[in-house]
Formats: sequence, structure tokens, C-alpha cells
Amino acid sequence: MSSKLKQLKTELSAELDAILDYWSKNTIDIENEGFIGQIDSNDAVILNAEKGSVLNARILWSFSASYQVTKDASHKEIAKRAFQYLSEYFYDPEFGGLFWSINVDKTPKDTKNQIYALAFAIYGLSEYYAISKDDKALALAINLYLKIQKHSYDPVNKGYLEAFTRDWQPIDDLRLSAKDANEKKTMNTHLHIIEAYANLFKVWKDKALHNDIIELLQTIEKHFINTETGHLHLFFDENWTEKPDVISYGHDIEAGWLLLQCAEISADETLIANYKKHAVQIAEATKEGLDADGGLWYEFNPEKNRLTTEKHWWVQAEALIGFYNAYQLTGDENYLDIVFKNWDFIKKHIIDSKNGEWFWGVYGDYSLMEKDKAGFWKCPYHNSRACLELIHRIKA
Repeated sequence: MSSKLKQLKTELSAELDAILDYWSKNTIDIENEGFIGQIDSNDAVILNAEKGSVLNARILWSFSASYQVTKDASHKEIAKRAFQYLSEYFYDPEFGGLFWSINVDKTPKDTKNQIYALAFAIYGLSEYYAISKDDKALALAINLYLKIQKHSYDPVNKGYLEAFTRDWQPIDDLRLSAKDANEKKTMNTHLHIIEAYANLFKVWKDKALHNDIIELLQTIEKHFINTETGHLHLFFDENWTEKPDVISYGHDIEAGWLLLQCAEISADETLIANYKKHAVQIAEATKEGLDADGGLWYEFNPEKNRLTTEKHWWVQAEALIGFYNAYQLTGDENYLDIVFKNWDFIKKHIIDSKNGEWFWGVYGDYSLMEKDKAGFWKCPYHNSRACLELIHRIKA
């Protein structure tokens, strides 16, 4: 192993500890149970902020996955806390779904079933089951999987629909967030369903689930991967009519490595071979979004020929894994150089060396984006996973 790679692994191990330390010390809600709903860019706690199911599920995943590396009992305890809070307050026992958000007093706030959130709950619950062997966690994950299959799966056209009311009726506003298109099928949700299903399959070798994974990987390959450009199609209606959209560099590079990992879990040789090719093509296409400083830009609008000159924390985290994955597949050291340069950019501009955790991001002039340190969308999952993946891959 080169000394440079050894050094990278050492630094990532230290950074993983620092990330977990931040979330352990700053986000536990002593007064109201669970975790703080929002911490702003100045590290101030927003006391009455609603709590999001996605954040809770991602904390659950991050501490469960990290425990397998750190073997730190306190990390397992925080994972248990996240599991108990999710199962007690976010899970909807009446309709078998998951509340999108709850109030500080634990009452439901937004009760819609956003499939993206159910997928993250499965991802976190299955990871927690791997470290705890708590049958309740596995049962809950399986239950959410069955709900997605029953209500969200499209048996006619394949794929999955975005969102439903609490009692699983159609809903007008399907969007994950204000910046998303209001469409019935999205790349983002499909990516996180396959991630969740593959993770569940690691602990629950169910034949129907295996078939669903293979079909979903085929669906993603057919509709979401643009083999001409190496970028992803993002939004469709239920009949797979594409809606024009941006190039999302972070989602591209994340999909590249993550879909291959899911294909490997499926053990389907054809899919593995195909997704190896996709991973390299996607990494190559994502290079368009790299800046000279090693940072990866957020997105590009081809219709308006306009680059969004922002470098978000999660995009950098996914770049680390995606380009390292391309290096592993090809042996091409140019990809490795991108990883080193991207990590230097992260250390210089994204990691908050004073207060801990990663800033949301920087603009083109390196001024900080004044957005959450912790919140609905700001979580420990992308950056802890980047550390975990590279620690594992460099070791191997």
C-alpha cells in the first residue's frame, strides 16, 4: 500500500471519529428524547425545530455501520437510541407507514408516506439489526418493505411511485423538497430504495426481495442511466416519459458506486458486469463537474447552460467513494489523484476544524453557505459513509 493511501486511511479514520463525536456530543436531545431537530450554521440549537424521519434513520444507519468498525459501545448505544425513537414515534402503527416529520413533543407533524423516508428507515433498521440482532428492528424493516411493494410499486410500468397520504391514498405534492420536480418517479427515490433493499437482503435472504432487487436494478439501468452521456435522468411521469432536468454531479457519482454495490449484493453476474461499466462511465462523465481545486460542483443546467457554483458537503463525500471505486475497477491512477485532491479540498474548505462536523458547503468564492450543521437534510450519513467505505476499500 502506498504511503499516500496509508496516510489517507489514517486521516479518514480520525475524521470518522470526529464526525461521530460531533453527533454524540451535540445532537442528543436530553429534554425531549431522540435527537435535536436542527442546529444552524453557527452551531446554535433551534429548540422547537420539527424532527425529520430521514435524519433519524440516517443517524441510525451511521452509528450502526460505524460501530462495526469502531467497536465503541457508545456508538452502539446511540444507534439503539435512534432505533427506539424511530420505532416509537416515527413509525405509524395504524397504517404501517412512517411519518415524514414529528413535533418536538413527539406528536406527528407531516404524516405523508414519502417512499424515500421509508427506504432510509429500512436502510437504518437493517444495519442496526446487523449489530444488535434485535428481531423488532428486522420485523419493522420487513414491514416497511412490504408496504412499499404493496402501495408504491407500479406493476404495470415497473418502478416506484414517490409519495402517498398517511392512509396510502394518492397525494398531490409528491416532492421531496421545494427544489424538486413534482413527478411520480424519480432517480433519487429509486436509488435509495435499491440501497435499502440490498442492505435488507444482507440480513434477510428472502427470495421475493431478491427478485425485487434484480428487477429494480434492471429498471434503473433501463430508464435512469443515460449510456450516451454517462449522466442520470432524474424525473419521469408514471409512464416513463422523461421531464427535462439538470445534471446532478453528486447523484451521478453516488449512483455509480452504490448501484454496483447493490448489484454485487444481488450476485447477478450480468448486472454486476453491466454496473461495473456504468460505474466507470459515470465517474468519467462526472469529471466534467470537477473544479481545479479538487471540489465537485453541485449541478449543471444544460438547457440554460448554467453551472450552480456551489460545492455541497455530501457531493464531496460521494466523490471520494465514486472516484476511488473507479480507480479500483480500472487501476487508472488519475482517479486516485482526483480522490487525493478532493480530500484536500474537503479538509481545507468543508470540514469545520473548530467546532466539528462538515459545513453545508461553499460558494464559488469559498464563502460559506449559511445552512444547517444538522437538520432535515444535514446528517452524518454521507460523510461517515465516505470514511467507512474508503477505510474498508483501502484495507482490502
